Amino acid sequence: MTEQKYTDAEFEALLGNYDYSFQKGDLVKGIVCSYDSAGVIVDIGAKTAAYVPIKEAVIDRAVPVEETLKKNQEYEFLIIKEEDEDGRFLLSFKKVALAYNWRELEQLKAEDATVEGVVVSSVRGGVLVEVKGIRGFVPSSHLKLKPSETANVGDKLELKILTMDIQQGNFILSNRKVFGEDKEEIRKNIFDSIEIGQVVKGEIVRITDFGAFVDIGGIDALLPLSQISWRWVDHPSDILKSGDIINAEVIVVDHDKQRISLSLKNLEKDPWLEAKDKIKDGDKIEGIITRIKHFGAFVEVFPGVEALLPNNELIEYQNQKNVIFKVGDKINTTILKFNPDDRRISLSIKNEE
Repeated sequence: MTEQKYTDAEFEALLGNYDYSFQKGDLVKGIVCSYDSAGVIVDIGAKTAAYVPIKEAVIDRAVPVEETLKKNQEYEFLIIKEEDEDGRFLLSFKKVALAYNWRELEQLKAEDATVEGVVVSSVRGGVLVEVKGIRGFVPSSHLKLKPSETANVGDKLELKILTMDIQQGNFILSNRKVFGEDKEEIRKNIFDSIEIGQVVKGEIVRITDFGAFVDIGGIDALLPLSQISWRWVDHPSDILKSGDIINAEVIVVDHDKQRISLSLKNLEKDPWLEAKDKIKDGDKIEGIITRIKHFGAFVEVFPGVEALLPNNELIEYQNQKNVIFKVGDKINTTILKFNPDDRRISLSIKNEE
């Protein structure tokens, strides 16, 4: 097999084919392009279109996917699997929507607010209802019905939340005591005063695959996985735990959707700026492999700074040395070209021992 060699310009072009900001666990915005029999094709600005399987696209199975995710409309998605050999990401709309819905229900419970549920079935001891795409249980003792009445499938009930356990999916409601009390003053005050760039203090109240929700005084803001640290983080629970009190910078304030996003890493020094004075072309550096993809391996050559080692070099080296690299392995590398402004490093392991 003839070895493929890259000039600096060709390697820069290769790097340009990949947007390394896309990672498993990231929330991304995408525009619905089309549908097929198994799912939805979405443009998220990656090398190729991303894909949402039907089971990850619909919340209410009675609603067609074309109505849930409308063509040419933009939505928020969770990357649940990084690019395959065709460069395509796998997305979930359902996980994002339900995660936000759980958080909204927790807030409604804290406010003792009323929610509307639709009866989906009668079961022993009560009825199952669906509230914001989430199924809950209303015990018979908490159904306020006349002796001659029954709760039929499709009936709408005004309910209050008794208990909820997100981890166990336990969600119990009652319609015995329903009040129309509205408590939006705290939320309104926060959105009237909060600004992008502001540093806020909050308590981590729940951790998900794609980040952590932080209570910032009455509103749960999202700290995305990609904003937790400059270094690669596989799961938020590797760094954070519920109950932690943190300071974070506000990076998104969406008044229309009533959502706030935060960043922890923005309060730390940018490692690329630090590396600018410590790394130069030709340096030999021992790095740590953080991720392995079909097009190469990502190597951390400075805390928080990753470079891409091309797959052809990786395979050639492994064949010559009779080794198989895995995540966490140390590897000797040479910096061919360091461009801190573009956050790009050309890396090689040729002639390294």
